[in-house]
Amino acid sequence: MNKIQQKLQEDKKLLSIYFTAGYPNLNDTVTIIENLEKSGVDMIEIGLPFSDPLADGPTIQASSTQALKNGMTTEILFQQLKDIRKTVSIPLIIMGYFNPILQYGVEAFCKKCAEIGIDGLIIPDLPVDVYHEEYEALFNQYNLINTFLITPQTSNERIKFIDSISNGFIYMVSSASVTGAKNTFGDAQTSYFKRISDLNLSAPQIVGFGISNSTTFKAATQYAKGAIIGSAFIKFITEHNPADIENFIKLIR
Repeated sequence: MNKIQQKLQEDKKLLSIYFTAGYPNLNDTVTIIENLEKSGVDMIEIGLPFSDPLADGPTIQASSTQALKNGMTTEILFQQLKDIRKTVSIPLIIMGYFNPILQYGVEAFCKKCAEIGIDGLIIPDLPVDVYHEEYEALFNQYNLINTFLITPQTSNERIKFIDSISNGFIYMVSSASVTGAKNTFGDAQTSYFKRISDLNLSAPQIVGFGISNSTTFKAATQYAKGAIIGSAFIKFITEHNPADIENFIKLIR
């Protein structure tokens, strides 16, 4: 069984952390991953920086820009992660846009992910229909889970189709805006979380965008299996040493 599937079976609310590979410094990637696991997070999303990150807010965009300036590439990321399973056991997901994966070669990318122990991918700009028709068999061949995003505007019909081909979790985007930390959620977001919960989907949902503290983590996980923190964590590592990561995680739960 894939590590993501194993983690989703645990009787707890899951905390996933996103950060941009190669940020703040090119060689910080492995250190950050190792410190996140030691701090008790459940999953890690490793962002593959891209020059045109449409769905990302200013914090993640700035980290991607800096990571690219630092020299981060797909090949360097794979080199950095080649021994990651010697020290890290929790699920690892690469999140990135489809263009760099296409340039690398989709099968070559999947094969390399499998070799180094990546458990899944999140590719926001790969349409679910295209994935289902052209790439699903390839992902299954390399035991990679592809995670799909839904938003408050996604129709119930579409959500149910996504659920039918999901073999991990569904990434529930908390709002129609770009990524970014928020201090609270409004009534509209809470009712959206409840609406999705009431669909009784087969795949668990994990909420992303706008989670920044214990208040938003608890609100997001009231109806969902877990939550993802990105921008708030990137702000933290911009200002603190990776050795201090445990202090950030303690503030969340």
